[in-house]
Amino acid sequence: MTGPHGAYAISRCAPRFLASHPLGRPRAALTAFASRRTSARLAGDDTIAGPGPINRRWLPLNALRAFEAVGRHLSFTAGAQALTVTQSAMSRHVGALEDLIGKPLFDRSASGLKLTPAGLALLPVVSNCLERMEQSLNAIRDAHGESRPLRVHLPPSLLHQMAMPILHGFRREHPDIRIDVSSSTVTGLPAANVDMAIVFDRPHVDDKVTDLLWMVRVAPLCSPETAAAHAGKSLERFLTDAELLHVKLEGEPRGLLWSGYADQHRLAIDAERGLAFDTAFSAVRYAMAASGVVLADIDMFHAELADGRLVMPHDRVSGDGFGYYLKTHAEDLSDPAIFLLREWVIRHFAAASWPSTLLAEAV
Repeated sequence: MTGPHGAYAISRCAPRFLASHPLGRPRAALTAFASRRTSARLAGDDTIAGPGPINRRWLPLNALRAFEAVGRHLSFTAGAQALTVTQSAMSRHVGALEDLIGKPLFDRSASGLKLTPAGLALLPVVSNCLERMEQSLNAIRDAHGESRPLRVHLPPSLLHQMAMPILHGFRREHPDIRIDVSSSTVTGLPAANVDMAIVFDRPHVDDKVTDLLWMVRVAPLCSPETAAAHAGKSLERFLTDAELLHVKLEGEPRGLLWSGYADQHRLAIDAERGLAFDTAFSAVRYAMAASGVVLADIDMFHAELADGRLVMPHDRVSGDGFGYYLKTHAEDLSDPAIFLLREWVIRHFAAASWPSTLLAEAV
């Protein structure tokens, strides 16, 4: 937790942590944990934890704050500076937490600090809980009968092509619910904490409530002028002669999508050449205004295909393995505002087969 209130709270509580731990008698308890853990390690068992399930009476909040700061910075020094406590105090807090759960949270080596599997599992949970507590406390203290805005993240192309009228329809129906919209080109969930996100990603399992909105179907699209200039050519010759327009995906090779498409259709093309854009929206706008061929979602850009600004010279549609998913936190579904927005989004995507029809219904 950062900010003056978070630093004040932990700097006041830290000196008294080992003397007034929620466990009641922490020195004796942690000594017992350490003794049992040492004995277990000598016996080859590294999974020993505290006596019985851990519940609210056993939660060491200062130790959790210390762990989160160290895990976020991957440094005891930086974590201590973030919470304005000493490095030795941070080490004691993290050590106490490791003794409580009976597993190491960090790998400490000369090359640096790394999270163990237990640390990787715990860090996002603790970070999210602290963030939500901080926001709730500030909202209750500062707001005058108003709830905080919902933080919603959407991919840029989706925001431009589809989300504006959907958000407008929801705001017209629920004007009392405030929404802060953010957008970035990240594949999957953004780094920032949000209440709800529509993500562009491959299917995978995580700890979020996930609703599939639609799977992407792509095909080579271009302007009518570009199609006319390459009329009569096979698909392979068309893609060899025309300029390829790429949509970059975070952490992936620039030619990933074109390479996958070429493999599916057994096309011998150089999938790396051409221009690359951060968003499908930009790549499609370039294709319509200038030249080149873009591998784009035919559902997202159905309106441009319908009115002739884009054409599909070859009817070779395929899936690229990506889709758009609505992500929410399970514990947030009891929030009426989040419930209403999630239901609205799902209902409007499920109401029509084509996003263009969906947009008409949203307004």
